[in-house]
Amino acid sequence: MDSKQMARQVLRSYGETYAGEAGIRLRDTPAPLYQLLVLCVLFAVPIRAQTALAAARELFAAGFRTPRAMADSSWQDRVDALGRAHYRRYDESTATALGDGAELVLERWHGDLRALRKQADGDLERMRELLREVPRIGPTGADIFCREVQEVWPEVRPFFDARARKTAAGLGLPRTPKALADLVQPRELVRLADGLVRVGLTPEATEKLRPA
Repeated sequence: MDSKQMARQVLRSYGETYAGEAGIRLRDTPAPLYQLLVLCVLFAVPIRAQTALAAARELFAAGFRTPRAMADSSWQDRVDALGRAHYRRYDESTATALGDGAELVLERWHGDLRALRKQADGDLERMRELLREVPRIGPTGADIFCREVQEVWPEVRPFFDARARKTAAGLGLPRTPKALADLVQPRELVRLADGLVRVGLTPEATEKLRPA
C-alpha cells in the first residue's frame, strides 16, 4: 500500500472531523467559529473525546452557541448541560472557564474570532498565542482549533499537529505537513488530520492500518 492509498484508507475509516461530530457546521462566521473554540475548551481536560463531543452538543442544544449567549447563561445552567453529557469531575471548573472565556471573546474581539484572525495577520504562531489567552486553551487546544479552522482559514493550511504527524510516521506516511497535504485534495485536509488523530487514539486502528 503506497502513501496515497494509506491516506485514502484513513479518510475512509476515520475521516470524520471533530467539529462535524460536535454538530458544528463550520463557516467563517462568528457563531460556528466560537462553537469551535468551545469544543477546544472541552477537549482541554483529560476526558474521553466522546464525552467532550457530547458536552459540546448539550451546550449548543441549550442555546449557548455564541459568546453572548454563553456569557448571559448562568453558571448552574452550564454545569447542568455538562452534567447531562456525563462530563464529570471537570464540570464546575469548565463552566467557569466557559463563562470567563466568553467574556474575554466579547471584550477582546467583540464576539467575533475573525478579529483574532485579523490580529494575527497570517502569522500562525501569533494566532496560537492569542488563542492561548482564552481560559483553558493551552498548546493542545490551540492546535485543535488550528487543525479544524484550516477548513475555512486558508492561511492556516496545511496544519497537522504533533499528534497527527506522529501517527502518520507510524503508518509509514510522510512527517511534514506539506508532504501529508500532497496526499489528498485541499478539501480533505481536515479529515486527514483528524483521521490521523483518531487512529493515534485507537490502538487497534493503528495495527489494522499499519503496512505489513
